[in-house]
Amino acid sequence: MTEQIPPPPATRGHGGGLFVAFEGGDGAGKSTQSGLLGQWLTDQGYAVRHTREPGGTALGRQVRELLLHGEDGSVSPRAEALLFAADRAHHVASLVRPALLAGQVVLSDRYLDSSVAYQGAARALGHDEVRELSLWAVEGLVPDLTVLLDVSAREGRARRGEVHDRLERETDEFHDRVRRGFLDLAAREPGRYLVLDASRPVAELAAAIRRRVTELLSQRGKVAAQERLG
Repeated sequence: MTEQIPPPPATRGHGGGLFVAFEGGDGAGKSTQSGLLGQWLTDQGYAVRHTREPGGTALGRQVRELLLHGEDGSVSPRAEALLFAADRAHHVASLVRPALLAGQVVLSDRYLDSSVAYQGAARALGHDEVRELSLWAVEGLVPDLTVLLDVSAREGRARRGEVHDRLERETDEFHDRVRRGFLDLAAREPGRYLVLDASRPVAELAAAIRRRVTELLSQRGKVAAQERLG
């Protein structure tokens, strides 16, 4: 088995926009926090593009149906990793990168770290192999900030209620491996991550995310000003 150690961080850099990904186990509250941040940014006058993986494009919605709503055992682990990577390649090329180049703030519900945690760690395909596959697919594009909403398998299951997709139906042991995979990635690249306890009140989490994003936007504004001055 491949040793479960993430490779060195990839480089960032993409036009004038800001790229924020929301990660975490199923039931962590990613969509809620992405929506709250997007509304706040819109109120501040920023152009915001909401998206998700899989499913951010027309092709992605078809891939999502195959991956998340098929029968248990209908997709082999390696095919699963390749399908997620294929969706990600099209998603970045057709939506994410153009939005960033246009100066928009892109908020994505899941990105490549989900593949590393779910297929690399929980499916035991290897952090390195799965991450390198996704980095190749997106030509090295990684988020400026990854918000990791940390939730236990038990809490995530309780939050999801009675409706579960193909991955959500996996055992708590599987979801605990996913959680460890995310935390390992965050430990490897602490500068890119904001790790938050998803059991905290929604408003507290939203405030913490806004503070970090405000810092990033301020830094980006200073860099842009310096570039204009030559």
